[in-house]
Amino acid sequence: MTASTGIDHIQTTHAGSLPRTPEILAANEARAQGRDSGELEQLLATAVVDVVARQKAAGIEIANDGEYGHTMTGPVDYGAWWNYVFARLGGLEQTDFDRWADRTQHRSSPGHIVLTSFYDRRDRARFREAYEEPTSGILAHRKAATQPKVAGPLTYIGHDDVRRDAANLTNALRENGMSTGFIASLSPGSCARITNEYYRTEEELLFACADAMREEYMAILDAGLNVQLDDPSLAESWDQINPEPALEDYRAYIAKRIEATNHALRGLPKERIRMHVCWGSWHGPHTTDIPFADIVDEVLKANVGTFVFEAGNVRHEHEWRIWETTKLPEGARIAPGVVSHATNVVEHPDLVADRIERFARLVGRENVIATTDCGLGGRVHPQIAWAKLEALGEGARRATARLWG
Repeated sequence: MTASTGIDHIQTTHAGSLPRTPEILAANEARAQGRDSGELEQLLATAVVDVVARQKAAGIEIANDGEYGHTMTGPVDYGAWWNYVFARLGGLEQTDFDRWADRTQHRSSPGHIVLTSFYDRRDRARFREAYEEPTSGILAHRKAATQPKVAGPLTYIGHDDVRRDAANLTNALRENGMSTGFIASLSPGSCARITNEYYRTEEELLFACADAMREEYMAILDAGLNVQLDDPSLAESWDQINPEPALEDYRAYIAKRIEATNHALRGLPKERIRMHVCWGSWHGPHTTDIPFADIVDEVLKANVGTFVFEAGNVRHEHEWRIWETTKLPEGARIAPGVVSHATNVVEHPDLVADRIERFARLVGRENVIATTDCGLGGRVHPQIAWAKLEALGEGARRATARLWG
């Protein structure tokens, strides 16, 4: 056992979204279309108990609610991880803006960075034929996906929703004899990726998001749970800027987002807060992803206790080497992805153990939590998703045997 921390094994978790049941999907669709009869609320409590039980059976130690409480709002088709917050923020007004087809109007200084739509991504431009081929397996086409705009001062109005999510997960942990759980929540930087017609500058919007989302973070922590900030805006945005920006401008862009994150987290217990960084969940070549080495020092300035990041997919697996020279902040831990959402191939437990060992030998075995690259829900078939979590759990057990002997 590690004397300084009391940690005697590789802990396990995952990045958030898990496969929803057909009943949850149907009830969520009914709510999105304005046909909600209250069925979703009735289903959630039981479904969360069940999904926590499945996580425990797979060997996941730090569980969540599968993001079941994050429901889509309105005629959208780009997932609940982000748009769930539309129903929890005041100051928004629905538009006919199509996130997948139209250019957003985000600018930041220095560099006057402008984010584009999905269809303007540099990865898509480089592999246009592949993206447009329906049988390629790449996410190429989406239904029109409208989103709101910021039309007034942002406020947090989701208190009842987050209390429900926390109560459901707390009950599910108790029912399954588990002690630690987390709820995912949108980061200020990802929250601010929305059309703004109220705030004078993007910085004002960013810090308004920080103040609003802080209320959700505090509600989760006050319930005795850990909070995960989902922040693909730090890495994914690089590919969504066309043409490619100067690296120094992009680093300034994400530095402001880290500043807003720290503003939102001021005074909160960072040992109970984790931040998830990813390069986007779509199935594509990802040849225009920014190297983690180019931004990791900025990412590590966030006042969180655990940094969750992709490390299992073939575009980023090699980046374990950056920890040969990158020093973790005092008291911080890393949760590298050791199974990936980007492939249907189920990782062998020995490969999972190998991946864990690489990080453990560089940052310390007690400082590594095994996780997934990104959320598995909706990215691979449910049967495959659960097999991947089982491989993660078994791989962590094998890594523990190797590292602690």
